[in-house]
Amino acid sequence: MAGSAVLVVAAHPDDEVLGCGGTIARHAAAGDVVSVMILGEGATARPEGGGEASAAAILGAQPPVLCGLPDNRLDSIDLLDVIRLVEEQVQALMPTTVYTHHGGDLNRDHRIVHEAVVTACRPLPGSSVRHLFAFETPSSTEWGTPGTGEAFRAVRFVGISETWDAKRRALDCYAAEMRPFPHARSVQAIEALAQLRGSQVGLAAAEVFEVLREVEA
Repeated sequence: MAGSAVLVVAAHPDDEVLGCGGTIARHAAAGDVVSVMILGEGATARPEGGGEASAAAILGAQPPVLCGLPDNRLDSIDLLDVIRLVEEQVQALMPTTVYTHHGGDLNRDHRIVHEAVVTACRPLPGSSVRHLFAFETPSSTEWGTPGTGEAFRAVRFVGISETWDAKRRALDCYAAEMRPFPHARSVQAIEALAQLRGSQVGLAAAEVFEVLREVEA
């Protein structure tokens, strides 16, 4: 029996792994078809490139869709154009579950992607999207302030003890983006965050999400 269609929409290469790499691997292991869409290109800040496809393969996702929009300059593009890119993928893939950034992240690109995804996944008649979630991104979500938006509210916890190794190996595909501990985007800090989130609900490790919308038809 075929699994459900899942879409992850991220602003930059590595955001998909930082935010929900363990959950992607868990979906894939359950037989779901996971597609990853990365709106911003990484060439300006990430000259080595190429990590997106390797990370997706490790996690069990489909080859990623790379839109190539300017890195950390999504505010230079009409929001409607960004929304249309996401809408095209939603219409083509008909996902039942969509993951994207928290709307109050410090990174401006993250906030724009959040708005674009929420708009593209608005609950019109016939919409395939039944579950819309936002993930936290280390070194952006926790650095947000009241001026950037509402604080992240962790209400959905997904255990990733069995998929942590896949997430760690996927992070290795973006080695140039990782930082030494105690930076929030170090492997040690990300593992500690997973352990903290897990301990909050009696699990060894977890990723957490905001529930933006759930629909029971």
